Amino acid sequence: MSAAEAAKSTVEQITAASNTAFKDGVEKTLSAINEANSLSKKNLEAVVASVTAAAKGAETIGAQAMALSKKTFDDQVAAARSLAGAKSVQDVVELQSTLARSFLESYMAEMGKLTETVQASMKDSMKPLNERVTDLVERFQAAR
Repeated sequence: MSAAEAAKSTVEQITAASNTAFKDGVEKTLSAINEANSLSKKNLEAVVASVTAAAKGAETIGAQAMALSKKTFDDQVAAARSLAGAKSVQDVVELQSTLARSFLESYMAEMGKLTETVQASMKDSMKPLNERVTDLVERFQAAR
């Protein structure tokens, strides 16, 4: 084999190896870009789901607060009527005591319901984000 043929063969081998390496590099880069786009899309979907759940929770909390305000107002009007109809000071004291206990029990029950609603809303709104974080942590651990 002549020197020219050997050089030509070497150049062809280097060119083929370079083409293969370039092709592999481009494919890996495109694959990484596609995976990054997929992860970004999933992250955005998780944020949208989280915000949607938070908005729904805020709507529920607002409705509960409005219902509590209406109930409290109605109860106070009824209490004022009861107190206005009292025949003696002793009746007023007994009515006030009963009403105070009733208002406190009602308030505590409603605050318990509101606390449960807030906790459920927080849990629902954080769930999609927690799932994405868990997925990313698992990916990082698998890559190590």
